[in-house]
Amino acid sequence: MSTSAIRFYTFDKLFIGYCLLMVITLLAFGRPLSNYLPALLFYSSMGVLVVLIARYLSIEQSGWRKLLRLLYPVILFTFFYRMTGDLMHLIFSDFFDSQLVAFELALFGVHPTLYIDQHLLNTLTTEIISFCYFSYYLMIPVFLATLYYQQDLDNLKNSLSAISITFFLSYMLFFLYPVEGPRWHFASEYIHQVSGPVFRRMVEFVIANGAVRGGCMPSSHFGVALVLVMYTFRRKQPSRWIWLLLTVGLSVGTVWGRFHYVSDVVVGGIIGLISTLVAWRFVEPHNSGQNQQQKITGVIKNHVA
Repeated sequence: MSTSAIRFYTFDKLFIGYCLLMVITLLAFGRPLSNYLPALLFYSSMGVLVVLIARYLSIEQSGWRKLLRLLYPVILFTFFYRMTGDLMHLIFSDFFDSQLVAFELALFGVHPTLYIDQHLLNTLTTEIISFCYFSYYLMIPVFLATLYYQQDLDNLKNSLSAISITFFLSYMLFFLYPVEGPRWHFASEYIHQVSGPVFRRMVEFVIANGAVRGGCMPSSHFGVALVLVMYTFRRKQPSRWIWLLLTVGLSVGTVWGRFHYVSDVVVGGIIGLISTLVAWRFVEPHNSGQNQQQKITGVIKNHVA
């Protein structure tokens, strides 16, 4: 494959652009810079890796090469998320929870997380909501694997662009407006534990081993889940209502489980909504579902003729 044959999809460009932006940001704000050398190496290496994947792999290949060419973002998102933990105070030295807490108190008249703690907690509800919250960790691989299995590569590439925009905007907001979340901010004020025998424990295991302190504003979980729901409705998938119910439960679970403020969820949803609309409007192929239908119609007409 010659260099001129390299094809970058929009999600490739988003990865490379985000890596470049983070390198520039680190060089501009990382003080002392020696503390941020691992992050600089990480983003530089990831940018080069994406270029190499685009250079040596293509969807015209078969087997694992085609799979990796299209679905490498699913692997990299986790590493990008983990890296945000080292950059939480890149620009600001403090968390801004007090601002969100004051805003929500003025808006609701109560602190939602403390109200849940004092009046609403029960094991059954916690388990149901925790099931919805835990389902997030399966949503992206299940959704993209389904598109890959169905060979709906147009929607796969388009949705990856929307997911990438949502994640990268969220990651940047983590250090532009660092918020540690209610489980840290209100730790001394909670009366009860959020407990459940199965799904709550599964959520706690994932959070204990994978979450970063400060990655709360916005809720990228809800933002990305909303992106997937919008695509399931766009494609008129039979399971779209299940996806919707899980996402609604997830949005409640972020607050119920003390991981996010209501504001985090709202902002995450706005980012997910805008990212999806941008992908539908500006990312090729446009209206892939309509184009596919037109191709099928054309084939039928030609066959009849």
